Amino acid sequence: MDVLSIGETMVLFSPKTSGQLRYANDFSARIAGAETNTLIGLAKLGYQTSWISRVGNDELGAKIVSAVRGEGVDTTHVKQDKEASTGLFLKEKTNAQTSSIFYYRKDSAASKMTPKDIENIDVSDTKYLYLTGITPALSQSCEEAIFTLLHKAKQKKVTIVFDPNIRKKLLDKNSGAEQIRKIIGLSDIVLPGKSEGDFLFDTTETIEISQRCRDLGAGTVVVKLGEKGAYYENKETSGFVDAYSVPYVVDPVGAGDGFAAGLLSGLLDGLAWKDAVKRACAMGALVTQVDGDIEGLPSREQLKIFMESNMQDDVNR
Repeated sequence: MDVLSIGETMVLFSPKTSGQLRYANDFSARIAGAETNTLIGLAKLGYQTSWISRVGNDELGAKIVSAVRGEGVDTTHVKQDKEASTGLFLKEKTNAQTSSIFYYRKDSAASKMTPKDIENIDVSDTKYLYLTGITPALSQSCEEAIFTLLHKAKQKKVTIVFDPNIRKKLLDKNSGAEQIRKIIGLSDIVLPGKSEGDFLFDTTETIEISQRCRDLGAGTVVVKLGEKGAYYENKETSGFVDAYSVPYVVDPVGAGDGFAAGLLSGLLDGLAWKDAVKRACAMGALVTQVDGDIEGLPSREQLKIFMESNMQDDVNR
């Protein structure tokens, strides 16, 4: 297995019209989850990926598993919980620039994951374990499951990649930050953004964020800078990589997950750090061009064309 991950995926109900949610009548239903976004992005590029999770014994859970498996991700380690429901959330598009998210995930099936869900999982043939800071924040048992998986990966010398992906609605400023910092210290590669730097270290300075993560024990840090690209640093090399320009952003949600998929794909292909980060920036940019978390994730050929194109001709002839 190239990449293994664990986390909650929910169903997003998004209104087809803007305005207060109370006036919405028509909704689209899509799957949405940070970890599965990244795994699907990798699967579309031809890599072997696997997902650990729980869903409810309900139609939303069936929809999620069917969709994730249909995108080429192994779902062998996804359990069906007969006592808890699948989580969902709603998006309110107040106007073109502003949206709000309303979560209904408390006591969801995924939040019931425990170390027992990890016991029988063999990570010895896994190249990368990809984690986000969302999963350990779901519940005490999820936190225990994450650290069980982390220690198992460390024992088997699996490379651990961690995106803090902080959700302030889930994390307490003090205990939550300490939890995230502890995982950073156990990780080989960390992918913070400036907002994570502010939450964790009270700084938005790129190089300081990187240094603080490395001081905790991270081997390599890649700081995501949005439209300004990214900065990477480890003991051998460091540097800035420019972002790919796009005409305008349709939907920024999921760009970080695409970034992670691009970076992991570059590392799996043996690219130098600069080139792997460059591919990550390209993947992140592509995701912003489509409404939805996974709909903009490209095939290998689409990614190649995008990276080579000057984007002056927007028609594929």
